[in-house]
Amino acid sequence: MAFLVAASDWFIPLIMVGIIVYGMLKNVDVFDAFVEGAKDGLKVVLDILPTLIGLLVAVGMLRASGVLTALSNAIAPFLSFSHFPSQLIPTILLHTFSSSASTGLMIDLFKNYGPDSFIGRLASITFSSTETIFYTMSVYYMIIKVKDSRYTLAGSLIATGVGVIASYFLTLKFFGI
Repeated sequence: MAFLVAASDWFIPLIMVGIIVYGMLKNVDVFDAFVEGAKDGLKVVLDILPTLIGLLVAVGMLRASGVLTALSNAIAPFLSFSHFPSQLIPTILLHTFSSSASTGLMIDLFKNYGPDSFIGRLASITFSSTETIFYTMSVYYMIIKVKDSRYTLAGSLIATGVGVIASYFLTLKFFGI
């Protein structure tokens, strides 16, 4: 185990040195290539910045307006037969928009119920089994200028639903209620 810890400390620096050495062997001006890549990265940031700001405002409005709570209250009766914890619904809904905002809700769940509780474990597994659909679609589609997303949203929502259901059953199987 100590070897893995020591190796992981050196992994990134070795990759960086390896890239520099490889570039020098191929007669590439490594610093100029780095600067050019940094410029391209800044252009991408400037292109997606309005989309990110719009998403942050939308997430803030969702949280402040009470829409998230209303949606959770509307969905909860449909899940009561399965004993799915209704406390997790806002986190799942918000995670489709923003990972960082839903992380805040998940931390609140951890504070209230504990990370080793059924709700804490289910939140963790669900969080890693679902995607920030709207964020991902808006950022990546904006970059490549996609106008018609076709079936992406429907497929992503179905995949998220399957991820939530699978997370619930995995949590039940391995940890029980």
